[in-house]
This record gives sequence, structure tokens and C-alpha cells, in this order.
Amino acid sequence: MNQPTPSNQPPVTSPVWRILLVDDEPTQRLIMARLLKRAGYVVETAGNGIEALAKIDAGDFQLMITDWEMPEMDGIALCSALRASPNRNYIYTILLTARDAIEHVVTGLQAGADDYLTKPVIEPELIARLNTGKRIVTLERSLRSANEENRRLSITDPLTGAYNRRYLMEQLPREIERAARYGRELSVVMCDVDHFKKINDTHGHLVGDEVLKWFVASLQKRVRACDWVARYGGEEFIAVLPETNVSNAGAAAENLRTGIAEAPFVLDQLSLPVTASFGASGWSGDVPAGSLLDALLAKCDAGVYASKAGGRNRVSVETMD
Repeated sequence: MNQPTPSNQPPVTSPVWRILLVDDEPTQRLIMARLLKRAGYVVETAGNGIEALAKIDAGDFQLMITDWEMPEMDGIALCSALRASPNRNYIYTILLTARDAIEHVVTGLQAGADDYLTKPVIEPELIARLNTGKRIVTLERSLRSANEENRRLSITDPLTGAYNRRYLMEQLPREIERAARYGRELSVVMCDVDHFKKINDTHGHLVGDEVLKWFVASLQKRVRACDWVARYGGEEFIAVLPETNVSNAGAAAENLRTGIAEAPFVLDQLSLPVTASFGASGWSGDVPAGSLLDALLAKCDAGVYASKAGGRNRVSVETMD
């Protein structure tokens, strides 16, 4: 096979490196900003630590250079505040100061600075240290992304993209406990694809897999942003509905049922009617203290069984009260 020529390949774009320069002295800010822009950085400036934190909250910076001595919030306090907020993206921070005693270096590093430079700054040294920062930030963000992806995979059903049973059994008890603690409503809808074994036997397991993926997409399209869908097992799925009483959960389940029944599954030349049996359960008011997961799921399961016994493609509601 012929290799594509360079002209056929997409252009390689360099990442944009954004740096926040924090200094209360306008002339020094201007000089340093020009230096950094010549080196290819996108530069924003702040006059003290409070202003810097506001800009960090509003934008994504990979690097920061901050002076030590500033009014309102100095560089040490800024570094400490930055490291005290683990939810922020990591920002590689260089602390600038005329203080060069070893105890000052230790103080700066203990406050959360990654590096320390004494004034006056030598341009090649600053650029070299920023290059080190770029390598560290690249590695840190790559590792964070990998960890987030691993976390996503660990709680996601690989076929349908819904949450998996592990996540359901960990998170739903927390939802029940939270609702009971704060006096909130909560309901759950369980659904089972009708005659799924017949679909597999007639059209094959690959088509069956596509039906399950389509089914979950249909559920997710019709639930609210605060709701979530999990695969309970096989062709059984659960929709968790926070802030919803059992009466409204029954109406939500009916909306899911009709939406699925009225839009056939289509794959290539195949058009296949698909229905599901639903069991909704929850409380008519706030969730009482001591409510248990097993009891809630048992009620939902009883609702699904009643729907199947009643002819399938229907909703049965079982109240927890």
C-alpha cells in the first residue's frame, strides 16, 4: 500500500501555551510580557494574587509566573490558594523574587511553587525553565486524561454506553441516602426489552447488540439531564429519576414506552418493531430515612413482571409507601 505523501497529511499544529504573568509593577509586567510573547506564548497579566485567581477561574492557563511581593495577595499566598483547589487544572508556577536566601527558596517551594527564579531574570534561563514546565504540564494532563478515561470505562457498559451494574449498585444507594437526608423525592424505572431472545434467535446476536444500543440511546434521549440510565443485566435497564415522585415516574415511564414503541429499530434493510415492559417505583413524597436499595429494586421488578403478565409493552407502577 502506498504511503500518503506529506501533502495529503493534515498539518501538525503546535499547542497554544497560555501563561499568566502576575506582577504589581506595570513596567516590569510590560517588559516580561513582551519577552514571553517573543518566545511564542499567549500572555495575560494580573496585578496581584486576587486578580490572578479570578483570571484562572475564567480561563485555562498551563503556566504562571508570579512575583513574590504584591499588595492584597502576594505570590506565596497565591501559590498556596492555587494548590488548595485540586479541581483546577494543574498550572506550573514559577516564583520570582529578589530574595535569594535558601530559607526563601524553601518557603516558596513549600507554598506550592514549582520553580524559583531570582531577579533580575536572565531570558535564556527563564525560557529553559518554562520549557521544563511545558514538559511537566504535558505529562500531567496526559496522565489526568488517561485516569479519567479509565474511570469512565470502569463505570460504563462497553456495548451500550449506559452506566454498568457496578456503578448502579454503588450510586443508587447514595441517591437514596441523599434524598432521605435532604427530604427529596426519588423514583426508579426498570425496563426489559420484550421478546429479546426471539430477536437474537431470528436475526442474530449482532443485530441484538444493535437493538440494545438503539434502545439505550432512545432512553437517554427522553430522560432529563439530571436522570441517568444503567444496564441492570442482559436486556434489562434502569433509569434513575432524582427529584421525582412515583406518580411522575409512571408518567415518565409511559413517555419512554411510547417513544420506543412508535419508532421502529432500523438497520440497513431491516425495520424491526421493538417494545419494552416497564416497572416504575418510588415514593409519593420525600424518601423516608432508612429506605433500602433492595426494596426499591424489588418493587421495580414486580412492576416489570406485572407488565409482562399483562401482555407486555406497558407500564406498571408499584408505590414504596
